[in-house]
Amino acid sequence: MSELLIDKRDNVGIVTLNRPDNMNALTYGMIKGLISYFQEAEQDDTIRAVLLTGAGRAFCTGADLVSGAGVPT
Repeated sequence: MSELLIDKRDNVGIVTLNRPDNMNALTYGMIKGLISYFQEAEQDDTIRAVLLTGAGRAFCTGADLVSGAGVPT
């Protein structure tokens, strides 16, 4: 299962944080993926906006301290 789901509809990039069992707490890999996607979206002239959403009942609870979100692996 991918922790980030990326889609594009019309001129909107859609990024879904996909860790609903952990209330979409951010891991280091997710942070790197978000940065990478935002850089790509910035270069794509067809994307006018990016929608950031979360799967399940929570948007995002912050960094996943259990997995060491702030520490590169």
